[in-house]
Amino acid sequence: MAAQVDYAVLKKGGWMRQKQKDKFALRIHVVGGHLDDVQLKTISDVAHKYGQGYVHLTARQSLEIPWMDIHDLDAIKADLAKGGVAPSVCGPRVRTTTACQGSATCGHACIDTYSLAQEIDRRYFARELPGKFKFGITGCRNNCLKVEENDFGIKGAEKVTWKEDECIACGLCVKNCRSSAITLKDGKITIDDSRCSYCGRCAENCPVDAYDTQPGYIVSFGGTFGNHIRRGNLIVPFISKYETLIRLADASIQFFDDHAHKGDRFQFCIDREGQEKFNKIMHDIYVESEGHDFTEADVEKIQAGR
Repeated sequence: MAAQVDYAVLKKGGWMRQKQKDKFALRIHVVGGHLDDVQLKTISDVAHKYGQGYVHLTARQSLEIPWMDIHDLDAIKADLAKGGVAPSVCGPRVRTTTACQGSATCGHACIDTYSLAQEIDRRYFARELPGKFKFGITGCRNNCLKVEENDFGIKGAEKVTWKEDECIACGLCVKNCRSSAITLKDGKITIDDSRCSYCGRCAENCPVDAYDTQPGYIVSFGGTFGNHIRRGNLIVPFISKYETLIRLADASIQFFDDHAHKGDRFQFCIDREGQEKFNKIMHDIYVESEGHDFTEADVEKIQAGR
C-alpha cells in the first residue's frame, strides 16, 4: 500500500514522513496559537489511540502528532474532525499564521491579534505559491513573536494624543517612554513626534487616562529564518487602517506569486526583481489608502524604535 501513496500530496496536507517505514508526523492547523479544550482533548485522544501518546510543539505554534501509521490516515482525519481539528499544510504555500495573545489578555498589546490572525488565515491559508510564505502577528513593540522573521510581519502600535485637562503631571509617561519622546515642563506634556515609536507605553502607564490612543500596525516585509537569515524590512510607517494592512498583504502575496521562482522565499524574489520596484508598490498603496504621503525619515523613526 505504501508504494501506491503520493507522498507529495500527503506532505501538502500536513503529513510528514518519518524515517521509520510507513510512519508520519501529522501537523495540526493552529491559528494564532489558539486551541480550545475540546480540540486539545481530541488531539490527545488521537495521539494515544494511533501514536505513542505524546505530541510535539513546533516553533510556529503548531502541534505535530508523530507515529501516525499510513494505514490509519482516513481514520485519523475522521477522529480529528469530530473535535474540530484539521491538518495543516507544508511545502510551497501560505502557512499557519502565528500570533501572541494580544489585547484579549495582555496589558501591553495594542491590537486584537487573534481576530486578525483568524482573518489572515481565512484569506490566505494554504494558498498555492512558488515557495512558502509566513505571516506573524505580535501585539506590541515587545515583539514576543519576533515578527521580522516572517515574510509578512505585523506589529501592533498606537498613536497617542495628550489630553491636558486629564493630566495630573505625575511624570509616569516620561519615565516609561523608551524613546525619550516625552518631556514634562511646567505641568505640561510635550511629545516629540519625530522620536515617538508608537509603543503606547505612555498611555498604558498613565493612571488617569490622559492619553487618547489610535491603534494601528507596523509591518515588516521579507523576513526569513532558516538556511538563510534575513530580517524583514520596514518600508512604510505607522498604518492606521485595517484596509491598508490587507491591501499591503494582498499586494505582497501577489508580487511573490507573479515573480518568484520555484522554492523562492519572498525577500529573494524582491532582491531579484528590485527592492525599489517593490517599495514603490507598497508606497503607492499606502498613500492611496492612508490618504497622505510619507518620507524616509518617517520610516527611519520606526526602525530606530524597533
